[in-house]
Amino acid sequence: MNTTPLTDAEQARLREICAAIPYVQLLGIELLEAERGAARLRLPVSEKLTRMQGIMHGGAIASLIDSASAFAVITLLEAGQTTVTVDLTLHYLRPVLRGAITAHARVLRAGRRIVIIAVDVTNDEGELTATALTTYTKTS
Repeated sequence: MNTTPLTDAEQARLREICAAIPYVQLLGIELLEAERGAARLRLPVSEKLTRMQGIMHGGAIASLIDSASAFAVITLLEAGQTTVTVDLTLHYLRPVLRGAITAHARVLRAGRRIVIIAVDVTNDEGELTATALTTYTKTS
């Protein structure tokens, strides 16, 4: 796997990609940082993202995980390549009621076409709230 640091241009491109995804903007997901093969994204809890009893909806957490995974993979792609999710296995470990959650995605293995990513989601107290394993495929 390529371990060279991301250039300023690559960092700017990631921020542009994040800002250009309507769904990411709708949910309020923020790109915190990225490095080659890894990304950290944050999602604040809002009333619009909760279900009964004020618990953050699992779909919002899954969306954060999927987005963080995608950004970790994007840091490995060559110009013109894209990626899509093949599989997402997610385990919810504790409810999220307030604050924000942060997803830290890291590539475990990157083959010619298939990429495996592990993701840990923590709350503001640093407690693990969810964990996931995702598979992506490189397209084009």
